[in-house]
Amino acid sequence: MSVLFISGIDTDIGKTYATGMIAKALMQHGVNVITQKLVQTGVARDLISGKIGIADDIITHRQLMGIPLQPCDIDNTTCPYRYEKPASPHLSAALANDILNTDVITSVTKILQADYEVVLLEGAGGLLVPITEQLLTLDYIAEQGYPLILVTSGRLGSINHTLLSLEAIKSRGLDVHSVIYNHIHDNAAQTDEQIAASTIKFLQNYLAEYHPTAHWLALPVQEDNGFSHTDFILPQNFV
Repeated sequence: MSVLFISGIDTDIGKTYATGMIAKALMQHGVNVITQKLVQTGVARDLISGKIGIADDIITHRQLMGIPLQPCDIDNTTCPYRYEKPASPHLSAALANDILNTDVITSVTKILQADYEVVLLEGAGGLLVPITEQLLTLDYIAEQGYPLILVTSGRLGSINHTLLSLEAIKSRGLDVHSVIYNHIHDNAAQTDEQIAASTIKFLQNYLAEYHPTAHWLALPVQEDNGFSHTDFILPQNFV
């Protein structure tokens, strides 16, 4: 298993934080790991050169891992498709008069696999976000056969979104590698401790019945600066 795809039940669920924390934990276990971003939208353009910058999520991954940007980041191997418009990839690419070719994404993943034991490939938005007019994110994952890590939370509605995502994964015949609970929404509007605790219990029971080989993990609570002083402990057989 050299590629794990990290997705979430929705946008702003904490995929980037999860990806960076998993990478950091794997590094601490002596695993040679790198992260990749499927496609990044909402990337700032340099006012002088006019060039699109490095993917924001890749920068965050490296900060969480405690390492500088790598050569494969600087030459954009870890995220070849970056767009200025913060929107669904199919729209952002169209507005940039660009054509997103998933073969390019696959080829750079293989390049990274040659140098690293594990590649953590973070998606954009949820599983059914369109990459192009013809291809959903989940279609691409199914083509590649990547095991999936799904990030969820205790926000009101998360049970529904999580089960829908798990059903979609199952319909493509893909493996649910892990479900990661992110505490990011524990204190959000319309969510309280009872809702969050009930969500955790329900999803754990659901996984045990329908996806018994999947890992259940909880991310350390993020500090105000977006980081955590608590190590993220992975199960011994995670990879």
